[in-house]
Amino acid sequence: MASAAEQLAANMNFDAFSKAKELHKRIWFTLIALIVYRLGAYIPIPGIDAIAFAQAFEGQSKGILGMFNMFSGGAVQRMAVFSLNVMPYISASIIVQLLGTVYPPWEKLRKEGGEAGRKTLNQYTRYLTVVLAVVQSAAIAIGLQNSPGLVLNPGVFFVASTIVTLTGGTMFLMWLGEQITSRGVGNGVSLIIFAGIVARLPTAIWQALTLTQNGSMSGFSLFAIAVIAIVVVFAIVFMERSQRRLLVQYPKRQMGNRMIGGETSFLPLKINTAGVIPPIFASSLLLLPATAMGFLSQANLPQWAQWLPGAVGQLQHGRPAFMFFYAFLIIFFSFFYTSIVFNPDETAENLRKYGGFMPGIRPGKRTAEYLDFVLTRLTVIGAAYITAVCILPEALMGYLNSTQFYLGGTSILIVVSVTMDTVAQIQSHLLAHQYEGLIKKSKLRGGGRGR
Repeated sequence: MASAAEQLAANMNFDAFSKAKELHKRIWFTLIALIVYRLGAYIPIPGIDAIAFAQAFEGQSKGILGMFNMFSGGAVQRMAVFSLNVMPYISASIIVQLLGTVYPPWEKLRKEGGEAGRKTLNQYTRYLTVVLAVVQSAAIAIGLQNSPGLVLNPGVFFVASTIVTLTGGTMFLMWLGEQITSRGVGNGVSLIIFAGIVARLPTAIWQALTLTQNGSMSGFSLFAIAVIAIVVVFAIVFMERSQRRLLVQYPKRQMGNRMIGGETSFLPLKINTAGVIPPIFASSLLLLPATAMGFLSQANLPQWAQWLPGAVGQLQHGRPAFMFFYAFLIIFFSFFYTSIVFNPDETAENLRKYGGFMPGIRPGKRTAEYLDFVLTRLTVIGAAYITAVCILPEALMGYLNSTQFYLGGTSILIVVSVTMDTVAQIQSHLLAHQYEGLIKKSKLRGGGRGR
């Protein structure tokens, strides 16, 4: 017999969606917030020569600036107020998570602080976001000022105004993301990055069609891009929904005159525990040398360093060296980040504390070893899957001599993952609405019988 949740899910349709007024409000709030974000991506910071900056950006579009431009939906290319996007917030979140596993006071807050501890760590994340945003915006302001012809009126006022503008843009997006999470649908920060990538997809598609029309790219290559994109999307959906479910049993115990327990549940372990973090970290590290070399003049390099431009040139999208190190770093960060977000010892201790155990495995240390054994093998599969998703489009870009980040595996992985998460949250809100409706109906029926 189907459970109540399964019966509700089977009855979800458009009619049920039309009656979920609270869900409509959440969706409209999310859409309006994303529109506000996209408007800010077109407002440039004051004091910049837009034409000169666009020409300078073309020379750096293959470096880390190109990747940040993809995540910000073209804001970097325009040097808009949202150029930093939510990257300082993401970096701060990762740093706080890392310190939460190695710094004892923060580790105590994370494990024993409960809701208050979580709020305290979130506040530390906001403070660190401000620091990182100020440092990055100061570096951008100084770099722009040192580049001839980019700044109309260089000076202290330009540096200060740029720092305030870019830092304020990041803090506004951080606040906007939190509002989407609490009052809208989906994870706010993820949806902001998602909106930036999706906003640039029509441009990428138009450029591909233009290249095909003028003969720079064959029709077969365009067809191959479409087929590979579809295959990658299906692969991501299949792998992101895949999980290993470990059986957990709870023994019966007597409390007063009642016998409770004896339940069976599952501990789900995702194949890709690290999510999209590995390709983002790997891309950032590999594109740093190309970006740094772009600010250096080859003529000013000493004789012993003349080989650097050629070596750095091999670390660009589509090159064999880039793909090799890209795959290596993705695999490394998959294991590294998984070890941070999932602690087998802590999970085993929590199971033991609540009386849970896995059949055939002793609680405590043996359970932790078994969880680590399973998780390691799942991470091998997950790392191979992420590597294949990211390397296949890279190889295609190398074959076509293209540098479109929007065709890369990282962007496709983010778009599909965020879409799946948002749809799942919409379904959960709809399910909760139907459940509340059933409760109200049962109460009305009970009141009628009472009368």
